[in-house]
Amino acid sequence: MPDPGHHSVTLESIYQARARIAGQVVRTPLLRSAELSRRFDAEIFLKLENNQPTGAFKLRGATNMIAALIEKNGRDSLARGVVTASTGNHGRAVAFAAARLGVPAVICLSERVPDNKVRAIEALGAEVRRIGQSQDDAFEEVARLVEEQGMTLIPPFDNPLIASGQGTIGLELLEDQPHLDRVIVGLSGGGLLGGIGAALKAIRPDTWVTGVSLSQGAAMWESLEAGRPVEVEESVSLADSLNGGIGLNNRYTFDLVSEVMDNHYQVSEPAIARAMIDMLEHEKMLVEGAAAIGLAAIEEHGMNVQGQKVALIVSGNGVSLETFDRARTLAGTA
Repeated sequence: MPDPGHHSVTLESIYQARARIAGQVVRTPLLRSAELSRRFDAEIFLKLENNQPTGAFKLRGATNMIAALIEKNGRDSLARGVVTASTGNHGRAVAFAAARLGVPAVICLSERVPDNKVRAIEALGAEVRRIGQSQDDAFEEVARLVEEQGMTLIPPFDNPLIASGQGTIGLELLEDQPHLDRVIVGLSGGGLLGGIGAALKAIRPDTWVTGVSLSQGAAMWESLEAGRPVEVEESVSLADSLNGGIGLNNRYTFDLVSEVMDNHYQVSEPAIARAMIDMLEHEKMLVEGAAAIGLAAIEEHGMNVQGQKVALIVSGNGVSLETFDRARTLAGTA
């Protein structure tokens, strides 16, 4: 068993995060789905992180980290700005949080990132730098800006302040439904599942924390199986925000996830596609693949949730119509 203190994500750090992000981040609704509850003979709740102003849960962690740095070292410590590389939810979250907290932000993206995503980040007040042809090239520019210009890196997941921010979702879940039997969370870098799991296990240890990964390119799951962080080749997926490595020098989330996750499923692309369409048809929500992954897991694996109170984390709405068309084709509904 890893040392619980090693990852520094505690119930106290999560409550501190909640105090910091109050008023900056939406306390999202937990809605009972009549359709899914009937279908699975259970009480199925949807935690609507797609209602955040940037469309995804990532705003919690980014806001907490920037606010904590200001609190600890003063606003002047961030006068040179914060920086990250992300094509999606994390980049938007850092841009939004930095603007709200009065800190300059630079988001590094490769030349391959579509213009609409670039404009969306610029609209939130950040400077976008287009560097090279890959995410790796963009990260090299991040490293240079940190080293040469004294900017502060806001990492996407492997940091206790980031994971504690995401963990505020766990507090909200148990306030709205104190007797949840299971929470199903998408698993990628581990900030979301690790943070939520830390909150749940501290307050209600018998709540089951179920992780769901892609069937291919599941870096965290492959790393847990290997007993150490490993590199995994990325796959093209409808749930693209679940792609990416965890870092061979992962310091926090590998231990955190191995400590708090009770069981794990991998889901296929057709299952993700069907779940995305299901969410639109029955819940009237257009969500990204990663947000439909809990539903995909229950369906594809015939998970027995009968009689249970189950929360699914609807993590974000960052899906293009082009991607949704791909989902319809794959699910055979186009």
